[in-house]
Amino acid sequence: MEKTAYEKYGRLHGKLIMVGFGSIGQALLRLLFQHLEIRPEQVRIISADASGRDIARQFGVEFTLHVLTEENYPAVIEPWLSKGDFLLNLSVDVSSLALIELCSQRGSLYLDTCIEPWLGGYTDKSISVSMRSNYALREKALAFAREKRGGPTALVAHGANPGLASAFVKQALLNIAADTGLTVKKPVNPGDWAELASRLEIKTIHIAERDTQTANLCKRDDEFINTWSVEGFVGESLQPSELGWGSHERHWPQDGARHGFGCDAAIYLNQPGAATRVRSWVPFGGAYQGFLITHSESISIADHLTLKENEKVIYRPTVHYAYLPCDDAVLSIHELAGRNWRSQSSKRILRDEIEDGMDELGVLLMGHAKGAYWYGSRLSIQEARRLAPHNNATSLQVVAGVLAGIVWVLQNPDAGVVEPDDIDHEVVLKIARPYLGEMLGVYTDWTPLCDRGWLFSEDVDRSDPWQFKNIRVS
Repeated sequence: MEKTAYEKYGRLHGKLIMVGFGSIGQALLRLLFQHLEIRPEQVRIISADASGRDIARQFGVEFTLHVLTEENYPAVIEPWLSKGDFLLNLSVDVSSLALIELCSQRGSLYLDTCIEPWLGGYTDKSISVSMRSNYALREKALAFAREKRGGPTALVAHGANPGLASAFVKQALLNIAADTGLTVKKPVNPGDWAELASRLEIKTIHIAERDTQTANLCKRDDEFINTWSVEGFVGESLQPSELGWGSHERHWPQDGARHGFGCDAAIYLNQPGAATRVRSWVPFGGAYQGFLITHSESISIADHLTLKENEKVIYRPTVHYAYLPCDDAVLSIHELAGRNWRSQSSKRILRDEIEDGMDELGVLLMGHAKGAYWYGSRLSIQEARRLAPHNNATSLQVVAGVLAGIVWVLQNPDAGVVEPDDIDHEVVLKIARPYLGEMLGVYTDWTPLCDRGWLFSEDVDRSDPWQFKNIRVS
């Protein structure tokens, strides 16, 4: 059989230190060698879990089993980390900001898929609900960026979502503009993108995702099942629901609160994300009720799409995640809630046992002249397996975002701390697209008021379908 010639996007001259080697790290490893000029002896893996050791061995990569803590991480990582090296953080329970600071000191590049606290940070009752939020974690990273003003590039929160979701939003805005006859120059800064969103009258943006992957072994009692990191999903499920709060909103949530510091682009609800449901829509699955799980992109997209006049906000869309995970993960969330948010004793990530299904991951932009528009990736398990081993549909979408982010960092090594919204979306989509299955944009006449009130009366605002009051499931 002939070897496939994969496009090489860059060369890594130093070492690649991968912290964490769970489902995403294992899924990514082959793609790194396919698309980067890098040798196995340049790669080092530090993992708290031995489950990926055999995969690392297949590629001739050094694997170290070690749990990183606030006390030991400098001693473990510093001997391997020098100027020009790349620290790829795919871990949970390891502080992103601590690793970013270490990379800054050592002159090393950095990327992660979310801004993570140390173990227990998501559930630390000694600090306020606000300080357990992604908003607070992002504000700390932005404060560090302002203090350093440059230095080696650290791209934070760049997987699928957060990450590709920001690129999807930019492309969706351009698509809607073209389809509605609006002539625009390509935006070059956040103000330009915010002006475009405002001209299009985008009121609400969902990161709208429906995962229909099913396995041949169903969930058991006291087991949490997911198609990506169980620890990661449980952690963000227990954080407060967070959403960018739009300038069009007229109904303040009874359990809503502002943070009182930082950009003020987002609010939080005083309950876990896994306890908050919202209405949304995807092309194949149609209308659904998902979970309002906190994600960094809900805050960063809203912040970047804010327009101000004399320091007063004149435009901002409401932005949040609307996630319906695979059926077994939904059952796992229900069981977790029944245990009063105490995690199950066993966990399982679905990969090889998946028999069918897909992950529809995109952004739903609402309120413009054509109603609502979904743009994103529809990737089946069959296509994911054809494209890359050690993957399911969900992990490959994340891996595509990580790969694109790594390439951008290598091409822009002196950008300091940056977010997905800061970088060129066309570069990101070009690199990620081959691993995203079918990319499509679909208009729909769906609104969160569709079929409402036919069986029981409901308190809705019929004058504006795109109010969060209509989207939230009470």
